[in-house]
Amino acid sequence: MTTCSLCTASEPGAGARILKRGTRFLEPDVYVARLGAQQAVFKDYRRYRRTPLSPLARLLVRREARILERLSGWGYAPALLGTIGGLVLGMEFIDGKVLGRDVAMVSDEVFRRLKGAVAALHAAGIAHNDLHGSNILVSGGMPRVVDFASALPMPAWLARSTFGRQLRRSDLANVVKLQSRLTGTPPSPAEADVLAEPRWVRAIRGAWKRLYRRSPAST
Repeated sequence: MTTCSLCTASEPGAGARILKRGTRFLEPDVYVARLGAQQAVFKDYRRYRRTPLSPLARLLVRREARILERLSGWGYAPALLGTIGGLVLGMEFIDGKVLGRDVAMVSDEVFRRLKGAVAALHAAGIAHNDLHGSNILVSGGMPRVVDFASALPMPAWLARSTFGRQLRRSDLANVVKLQSRLTGTPPSPAEADVLAEPRWVRAIRGAWKRLYRRSPAST
């Protein structure tokens, strides 16, 4: 899945635009670089090369690449461009704005499309598992979802389980909360039920957030 042009573009030289520095455990550097006449986004885990964390970093790249491949016809995710050395993921650059940054781009229509996209994602057996404002871009009035590092493929048995239903519920709840906050549109009765997070889920989510915040910064 590697091309020479992709390898050259993945080198974060002077022309690269840094989107995010990886500072937490197993976080990649994310940057935009020129790929021919276009731009591409790279998630770069190469600082973990020759460390004990290299196998985990390679697993993260491989998982996200497979998910993007699987979503190639979905229409709401960036196209996969390839991987480099098992530690760099290259994907389509989406020329859009983070949902909520521009009030003119926030509308009930955008959220209607986003809910339809999430429903199609779940029907394809995938939960995004990290749907928040900064992972949703709006381009030409169309919502596009990025960052599938936490996404989870769900075989039929998992999708039918309590855990699978909770993953879908969590994705939809995040979208409903965003819509309510950004547009003032109250949740429908059915959506209000979705927002009523079970107590056991709140406990697990709280424990995970505490663990994540205490994780050592990468060097």
